[in-house]
Amino acid sequence: MTEQSGLQPRQIARAAFLIMAAYIASNLVGLVRQIIVSETFGTSAELDAYWAAFRLPDFLFTLIAGGALASAFLPTFASTLARGDHTGAWHLASAIINLVMLVLTVGAVIAGLAAPTLVATVVAPGFSPAQQTLTVSLMRLMLISPVLFGISGILGAILNAHQHFLLPAIAPILYNTGIAIGAAFIAPLPGMGIYGLALGVVLGAMMHLAVQLPGLRGRGGHYVASLGLSDPQVREVARLMLPRMLGVAVVQINFQVNTILASGLAEGSLSALTMAFMIFLLPQAAIAQAAATAAFPTLSTLAAQHRLDEMRRTLTTTLRGVLFLAVPASLGLIILREPIIRFLFQRGAFDQRSTALVAWALGFYALGLVGHSVLEVLVRAFYALHDTRTPVVVGAAATAINVLLSLILLRVFTLLGLLPHGGLALANAIATSVEMLILGGLIRQRLGGLEGRRTLRAFARSAVAAAGMGLAVLGIILWLPFRSDLWVVTAGVILGGLVYLVLALLLGSEEVRSLRIW
Repeated sequence: MTEQSGLQPRQIARAAFLIMAAYIASNLVGLVRQIIVSETFGTSAELDAYWAAFRLPDFLFTLIAGGALASAFLPTFASTLARGDHTGAWHLASAIINLVMLVLTVGAVIAGLAAPTLVATVVAPGFSPAQQTLTVSLMRLMLISPVLFGISGILGAILNAHQHFLLPAIAPILYNTGIAIGAAFIAPLPGMGIYGLALGVVLGAMMHLAVQLPGLRGRGGHYVASLGLSDPQVREVARLMLPRMLGVAVVQINFQVNTILASGLAEGSLSALTMAFMIFLLPQAAIAQAAATAAFPTLSTLAAQHRLDEMRRTLTTTLRGVLFLAVPASLGLIILREPIIRFLFQRGAFDQRSTALVAWALGFYALGLVGHSVLEVLVRAFYALHDTRTPVVVGAAATAINVLLSLILLRVFTLLGLLPHGGLALANAIATSVEMLILGGLIRQRLGGLEGRRTLRAFARSAVAAAGMGLAVLGIILWLPFRSDLWVVTAGVILGGLVYLVLALLLGSEEVRSLRIW
């Protein structure tokens, strides 16, 4: 099929596996990066300041040019290409790039000037004065990265709309490489320390942008020095983007609430939550983001051409594939979390206490892996229909639930004598699962069904096979003659995966056959 008509399900699967391979490579580089960071800084107050400082640049990028802009820009750009209007599509792309550069630069300058007040009142009011001063300095340095990421994000959406996925998938690998360079080679230099890590963020953002530029060759694109404020397509992007920006702001506020709550807990709680969520995102990115990224351009094209039956089939096929991989990944992550963390991170400043803190949070985050994974696909279905409002409204409600549960569970865990930061992770898992169920019901109404019985049967088969896999992995942990964490993790992943595939085949899983994509 052509770029103007989208990809068939098997072609989407191929693209998803390509992206998945790149994401896995990125995650491996990210693990190396985190191992270096953990060995150097452990779960120290200095690293707490780094993660707190990272919040505002990340918020600025995500609000203006992250998921909000991509979800509005890509469907509009893809629709313009589907009509054969290449000139209009590139005028739109140029205008959006110019606007993003302008807004993010101004936003970064304002945020840098207001950093001391923001850190003391919003970002980390629980930090000591010295920790707040360090957070301000790190934040100002990292505010360079959102501008670079803004441009890079648009280029990635342009390439995805042309069904080119490789370079945008490689970009995160180079981003993680940049941070690893900062941690391994810049941080040890005299007088650098944690500042080397912040410089690595900027270097990684530059590499994230640079690798995608060659992909524009041969696309017939041309740059126009215009903001396009009178262009109807630019206005359409703005119309779609505004509700999504509100949703992103609400989600980021939720993360900030967790940062504020964690900043008042025992030292290392914020770093433990952050690291646990990063580990949790490894399978989530490889499974759900890969599938959603590959399917999104096709969903957008089918929606633009009003081929809703084909869109529904594409969506449900993608959802079943995500469930097939997310269910065992969730259980496996819960069972193997401690040996994984010990093997990867427990060295240098990252001691047994650090492992316990991270593993405690990771177990609760992993309960929400299915919800997070399915949401990645569902929200893109709404965006493909040029509906950014519905996911925002539902997401805002889920965020309110998350904040409320965070406050409640923090108190409950404390009263029970449990590490309280685990309550923040559990609140996230519950709220995300509720959000998944609501959005699934709404998209089902919009598309006239989601092949409900077939999807539920697929989920049930995956759950039963995953239960068998879980028992096998527990047996490996208990009876494996080699007790090293490396052997436990390796045997658990390989043998557990084989058990899952065999059981899925015996149960008649259709998704096993879909793995044969060539």
